[in-house]
Amino acid sequence: MSQPLTVDCPTCGAPVEWNEKSAFRPFCSDRCKLIDLGAWAAEEHKIAGSEESEDELYSGDLEPRH
Repeated sequence: MSQPLTVDCPTCGAPVEWNEKSAFRPFCSDRCKLIDLGAWAAEEHKIAGSEESEDELYSGDLEPRH
């Protein structure tokens, strides 16, 4: 029998079994999942992108509408 594939929990680093139920971002517990969600919500993490695309995305947000 082969050992199940494990990866590190993105929050605490504990080993987590990689399977169909947790194929995308496996966490060791609901607590670690909520900590990670909180970090993204607080904008501690950010998906890299070019500054140009961000400027285009938000360029009109602060202009008054007539």
